[in-house]
Amino acid sequence: MKIKIKKLDPTAVIPIYSKAGDAAMDLTAITLTKVDQDIFGYLEYGTGLAFEIPEGYVGLLFPRSSISNSGLILSNSVGVIDSGYRGEVKFRFKHILDTSVYKVGDRIGQIIILPYPQIELEEVEQLSSSDRNKGGFSSTGS
Repeated sequence: MKIKIKKLDPTAVIPIYSKAGDAAMDLTAITLTKVDQDIFGYLEYGTGLAFEIPEGYVGLLFPRSSISNSGLILSNSVGVIDSGYRGEVKFRFKHILDTSVYKVGDRIGQIIILPYPQIELEEVEQLSSSDRNKGGFSSTGS
């Protein structure tokens, strides 16, 4: 499948799969902006890239696993790029620890593009029962 991608900045890096069999492509930071000025504020990394994701597909943005060593948490957990969005892909992290921060030029996130079903919801008075039923947090483990 081909996806159109546009460099919004000449220094932007076209994402690639790092290894055969990878599900996501790495995205590289070309800008870093402090959104809040205190040390525990938001850090926003721009990729300088815009995607044209086809209708029926979604781009999902995840932090790279190495982000867990940085004191950064992706502020919206998973980013969603809808098919109609044509703006720059950015990652906004909450800086929660006074540790090293990713720099411009570092791979800071991943994108995976997937098809999604169009769901039609049907309101009902009752749902069928299941083994789990209303069991919530930790209800399936011991």
